[in-house]
Amino acid sequence: MSGTVTGISEDMDRQIVQAVRDEDTMSSSSVGMSDLSDEILLCILRHVPLCDLVMNVSNVCIKLHTLCYDKTLLSKVSLSDEYQADDILVRHILKQISNHVQSLSVNGCYWLDGSTVEHLGRCRGVTHLDVTGCRLTVVRLSGLLSSLSLLKSLAIDVMANFNSALLSSEAVATLSRLSELRQTLLSPSYGVVPCCAQLRKLMLQFDISDVTRDGLGISCQLMMGQSSVPHYQQLEEFTARLAPGEVNQTLLLLYLAVFSVNVPKHLRVFLVSIPGPNPAHWPAAPSLAQSLGQRGDLEALQLPRSWLDPLSLKRALEGNSPKQLSFSRCPALWPQVFQSLLEGGVKDTTQLISLNLSGINQVLYSECRSVDDQLDPWTMSRLAAGCSNIKHLNLMHTHYHHETSPGRAGETHLCASLAKFRNLRSLTLPACALSDGLNSHQISTNNTSPSALLLGLKKIPRVGVQNFKPDSESSVSGDSTSWLTQLLAGCPLLETLELIGPGFVSVLPRLEPCSRASVEPRGMCAWARGVGDAHIAAFEALPRLRRLTLAGLPGVLRGTGLVQMARQCRDLRVLSLANMGSLKTMNYTPALLDALRQCTQLQELRLEQPYLNANKLFFEALSCCSRLQRLCLISRSGTFDPTATEAFMERCCHVVMCHMFMSGTLVACRKLEKTLIDRFKCHRAALNVVIYPLQHEDLPTVIRQIPLTLLDRITLFQSHVAQPPHLSPM
Repeated sequence: MSGTVTGISEDMDRQIVQAVRDEDTMSSSSVGMSDLSDEILLCILRHVPLCDLVMNVSNVCIKLHTLCYDKTLLSKVSLSDEYQADDILVRHILKQISNHVQSLSVNGCYWLDGSTVEHLGRCRGVTHLDVTGCRLTVVRLSGLLSSLSLLKSLAIDVMANFNSALLSSEAVATLSRLSELRQTLLSPSYGVVPCCAQLRKLMLQFDISDVTRDGLGISCQLMMGQSSVPHYQQLEEFTARLAPGEVNQTLLLLYLAVFSVNVPKHLRVFLVSIPGPNPAHWPAAPSLAQSLGQRGDLEALQLPRSWLDPLSLKRALEGNSPKQLSFSRCPALWPQVFQSLLEGGVKDTTQLISLNLSGINQVLYSECRSVDDQLDPWTMSRLAAGCSNIKHLNLMHTHYHHETSPGRAGETHLCASLAKFRNLRSLTLPACALSDGLNSHQISTNNTSPSALLLGLKKIPRVGVQNFKPDSESSVSGDSTSWLTQLLAGCPLLETLELIGPGFVSVLPRLEPCSRASVEPRGMCAWARGVGDAHIAAFEALPRLRRLTLAGLPGVLRGTGLVQMARQCRDLRVLSLANMGSLKTMNYTPALLDALRQCTQLQELRLEQPYLNANKLFFEALSCCSRLQRLCLISRSGTFDPTATEAFMERCCHVVMCHMFMSGTLVACRKLEKTLIDRFKCHRAALNVVIYPLQHEDLPTVIRQIPLTLLDRITLFQSHVAQPPHLSPM
């Protein structure tokens, strides 16, 4: 497929160049769309949404009808972003494309009826099917699998009371031929894994709560009644992502029980993400690491910190050329990681594409950091030279204090070293990595007893705050961002940037317990307070920026840097802002409104800030984001205007997710939620509205009822850098 697309693009470029050179044939009065070649038209049609392609464009003329049904457009189809498509329209589309599609995804189409999902069985030639997040019973899944005898890849949800005994013999036969399976486990079960004897790729997401909605505990003893146990003889890739909870960890160990006896011979990818500071111990981890190292074909590795020791890591990486490595929250592995990457422990470091070092050098709750506990510019410079093709780098929950970390070999600041990662597409940094040092006020603050800071016995002065004005060229702001400017100039291809301050934890409860045990209290790192509006304004140097996350930045005063950034980053699609500036008042509201008026391409907005006032002015500014699809507002003491919210939903007709967790009475929240659903649901099939008091005791239950697709997209804060799409860190 990629080769075909590349060839089409090259042909299109050649034809356009030829047409430009030929002035006689390039007059606007003589050339119409029908005169373009089929290759050029196919490149244009590739950007048309599927619903418009089948329902509208294909009816224009015979030529476009033929092109709209070309195999390059319909062989791989996804309905996940077709938010306006209701059940009737989806059934019609499936009927039209049934003889063309080979890869079909309805991932996250939570709004479709189960009987509509059942119509996917019309597409008999499908080899890859994704129905996660859909309403699908075991009986309907059985019928679907019976119709798709050519299926090679499947993605499903395992709901409560899942019983593989209800699968027909034809469905079991289809499962036995699968080479790839992705299961989202919402209940303790093996799912369909025991039926899949030829699996080469297994991806698991464990999202089981320790208690039911009725408050009853869940036990993994439910699994002991199943006679079939997975064996994974042909397995090449194994990935698992866990939500918090002991049930999820116990269930994972049951899935991995066979690994203790025999590691699959061809295993080359092993990624396991467990949230929290104390993952359950797995005794077989060292033998797994040794087995992965002996074969020399390891591509990706991620293990919880209690599963791996430096010696095992050395054996796992020795002689391999991995493409992805993740050592999130593994401080004990800090020396061995760089020894393996920089001193020949890895066969070919240029193959490394993704590197997650989140929290790898973290010392909790301590301002007395030694040089060895901080990011070293010289080491990062060597890493950039050896791993020259890294595209995704995550340094969240690490530290770099410029004045106490003198560089070596001419490196004077961490940003100068990071600027050498020329191929970076996504980057997550701690806020202190952009700071040039401490002034006298910050030094006095830094010398204050940590216990006094924690107990609130001494008022912390507001320091390091910059009165930055957009478009200003003051030498002060220029000096404070000189190293950041060098970093941005060296990484012009950045599309995703995340800047996380120390101690930031989202107030939403789903991930709060494990998050609080992994980060420091707000304010423990005085260096981070030197990052303010001038630094945010400097992001205007990233013309390709698509996703921006700014969280836990107390040094932001007025937010004026947001305005200058938004003026230049015109293609910004996802913006997440949390705990900016003072938490006692929201000082940057005017600048935020000005910035939102500039973000005409914005599709997702997540805003978490105490004392947020979602009034008429806020929603009028937000209405300028005409392409907005998902909105999440989180404010512990925030207020909202129901009339303004309703007017905003009327103007922004593409919004299908409106989540607001703020203060207010349950009656007022429920009333607005019902009003929005009753008014707009009939025109927006995928509309999901949740408006609930943030302090209400039933909020955890409400969050569990939100479709997982929406939770992963925007509602819950989490870093997405240096992780595969199905395995974001918790």
